Amino acid sequence: MNRREVIKMLGLSGAFLATRKFSLANTAAQKNNPIVLSTWYNQAVTANNQAWQTLSTKGSALDAVEQGVMMSENDWENCCVGLGANPDRDGKVTLDASIMNHKSECGSVAFLERIKNPIQLARAVMEKTPHVMLVGEGAQQFAVANGITLEEQKLSEHAKSAYTNWLKKSEYKPVMNIEKGGIIHEPMVPNKLENGKWNHDTIGMIAMDAQGNLSGACTTSGMGFKMRGRVGDSPIIGAGLYVDNEIGAATATGHGEEVIRISGSFLVVEYMRQGYSPEMACKKAVNRIMKKTPRKANEIQVGFIALNKNGEHGAYAINKGFDFAVKSNQLNNTKENAKHIIK
Repeated sequence: MNRREVIKMLGLSGAFLATRKFSLANTAAQKNNPIVLSTWYNQAVTANNQAWQTLSTKGSALDAVEQGVMMSENDWENCCVGLGANPDRDGKVTLDASIMNHKSECGSVAFLERIKNPIQLARAVMEKTPHVMLVGEGAQQFAVANGITLEEQKLSEHAKSAYTNWLKKSEYKPVMNIEKGGIIHEPMVPNKLENGKWNHDTIGMIAMDAQGNLSGACTTSGMGFKMRGRVGDSPIIGAGLYVDNEIGAATATGHGEEVIRISGSFLVVEYMRQGYSPEMACKKAVNRIMKKTPRKANEIQVGFIALNKNGEHGAYAINKGFDFAVKSNQLNNTKENAKHIIK
């Protein structure tokens, strides 16, 4: 055996031992140690608490994330998720959502109208069709065929007010509005709603259950006053959400076009596959956006959260203001502020 062959064999042996060590560490970390994290703290607490009802009783991560994000979809005062959210430039609310489980099964819906819980419909697409995504009228027809009732098409009072203000100039210039709950992108939205809730963005949730399985969900109304038919990253598997049960899970929030450009959540998981921590994986994805985007970094915001099979989590954003909440046996909806590139 020559020198090159010896070096190669030693390298393979080292890789095997490292893999074995990683596998054992995973087993120890996953056992009876569920965890859930979701974007934007002020909505994440309620969502995480709902998800925890499933996780704490050894339920599946898939059920947990579905039930968790539905709390935001059901919140009529939410500016950016569910039917109470801001409309498009034609005054109609359109919703997007995606879900993915530990078997790499996934489903999504986009450009959806009059459906209260798009995440439920996304799961139905995953479980009842041979497809991954349904959109628009076809998605609505599928919902009705599966016993989902169409809601009345109307705007919430806060959305109606925001839309009326927007119509004064009818400018489509998504900007970052800094407020207590983080950074949002919908222009001319009041910083605080009458009931004391703060504006926020898409909710993305990722979780690991007591069995060590990962799942994720993402749901949004998209950018307020967007062009009719615009779809962002949230319903696109690999952009707004990605789960690989061998490695980890990630979800994104912010300007969807920038996330789509780099297949952001998939990229975060792939960086974790290479051995990077969740935080560093998110940071590298953010740096990729800054390298590829044609826009100025201080004009956009994107944030990622990630969770690996060891139960380790992390996040990173372009600009300051992105926060999230983590709940586990050790962490009771801890508020964490993501590190950011732009100082």
